[in-house]
Amino acid sequence: MAEVIAADLTTEDGPERVLQALRDRGPTVDLLLNNAGAGSAGPFLGRPLAPQLRSVGLNVGGLLALTHALGAEMVARGRGGVINVSSTAAFQPMPYQASYAATKAFVLSFTEALAEELRGTGVHVMAAHPGPIATGFFDGTSATINPAVADTPDTVAARTLDDYARRRAVSYPGRAASRALNRTLTWLPRLVPRAVVTRAAGALNRKLGLHEVVDLA
Repeated sequence: MAEVIAADLTTEDGPERVLQALRDRGPTVDLLLNNAGAGSAGPFLGRPLAPQLRSVGLNVGGLLALTHALGAEMVARGRGGVINVSSTAAFQPMPYQASYAATKAFVLSFTEALAEELRGTGVHVMAAHPGPIATGFFDGTSATINPAVADTPDTVAARTLDDYARRRAVSYPGRAASRALNRTLTWLPRLVPRAVVTRAAGALNRKLGLHEVVDLA
């Protein structure tokens, strides 16, 4: 039976509300999947600051708070797992998605470091790096996700959990074609000069129209 705990993880007390509810209800968390995330598209200086700060609070602050509290309980028990959902955006700077990609780079670095710290404790830590997903990520703006290249949430979720069950250190969830492409896209930035990668990412996002994103509300 599923239990729902509603909380706004972008607020300062949001994560603590979740933790307090868990303490009150008494379940043992064997797997923490930090999937909540948000971001904006468009020129950084041309977009409102407040939503971008909320995105940082959610993608970074909320993830850190829940991982710190629940991860410590797992280590004390000697078993458990943490899945942090990052993105293929984590592997390079992304003009016109600057703050979002930066938060996912944080998630990547943090997850890799934590996995090493907890090696041998019985707690498995894995990062998941999906590509485009058919969700409402850009709802309320003029930006869109091409359905031809986007994976479904169900496919991404199932593949992520399959990779976790295999105790993999990293997951590139999605269709077979997506997994192959995403692996390639995450390795290329390690081999090509960073300035070249950044210019290429900017050119792609301009081609996708992200430099001209406007709010529809």
